[in-house]
Amino acid sequence: MGARQLPLFESADGREHRLTGRSTLAEAVVPFQAYLRGEGKTQNTLISFTSDMRVLTEFFGPDMALGKISTARLNEFLHWLEHGRGIPCSRKSYARRVTTLKVFFKWLQEDQVRRDNPAEPILQRSGPAPLQAILTEAEIEQMLTYCESLAHAEKPDSRPYVLFKLLLDTGIKKSETVQMTVNDIERTNPRQPMLVIGHKNRQNIFQERRIPLDPTWPAMLERYLTEHKPKGGRIFDCTARNLEYVLTDTAKAAGIASRMSFETLRWTCAVRDYRAGMGLETLREKMGLSKISWRETSQKIMRLAAGETMEELAED
Repeated sequence: MGARQLPLFESADGREHRLTGRSTLAEAVVPFQAYLRGEGKTQNTLISFTSDMRVLTEFFGPDMALGKISTARLNEFLHWLEHGRGIPCSRKSYARRVTTLKVFFKWLQEDQVRRDNPAEPILQRSGPAPLQAILTEAEIEQMLTYCESLAHAEKPDSRPYVLFKLLLDTGIKKSETVQMTVNDIERTNPRQPMLVIGHKNRQNIFQERRIPLDPTWPAMLERYLTEHKPKGGRIFDCTARNLEYVLTDTAKAAGIASRMSFETLRWTCAVRDYRAGMGLETLREKMGLSKISWRETSQKIMRLAAGETMEELAED
């Protein structure tokens, strides 16, 4: 028998459900939805809180008794959200899920399902999330120099240079990198090659981003293709994790202490572009971000460009 699905909306007959400490998480969802409706919560809030209840049930199991959930177990759940689930949990999502826990268990206490509220001691985080550190210009030069030495060694390996330089100049996402093909490189103008990234949005409308490449990069790409002969049509015919290893291992060999990752290079690219005078709207389009998510991101890019440290940003 498969796992039970939690209902998305309150049952049509609107019956009241009498819960006790022995009732299960799965049994509490519909009454919780009814409570939220009675409190005048919006449909979006109802959907979001129900989604959070699904995640809570994913961790504890649908048969977990309401009376057996402790503060310690809730803290284990929050740690799992960030470090054990294997799915990114944004700062915003984390904060909302803490709110869901507090509302849910406060309701259980007020409805005398439980005598206590195990979510009450949980601390809600405040302030913006700390940013990924960026590379200094000295570290960039150090990495490029070492990558070039690998490309021209007795047994040449151009992949580290091709990957590092691509991410440094374009700031593209990990998912976009692993999907790249040779056809995505436009060389109509040799003086200004372009990377063309196409995708369909939620309205099923095809959109594309055109990102300038360093004019010397395609030549190094050809060296790499000759050396590695990637299969399947993609430029990098390996997993994203393997590409992460290429970055971290190369940085370590180059003597760079800073963490090297896709995220590091994405932020580094954005800050360098801003410092070079790129307009914010142009930079937003280059990074492929929505106007909503861009509000916080652009502020942090400007502050990093002004030289603020990661510690100063985290203390805000």
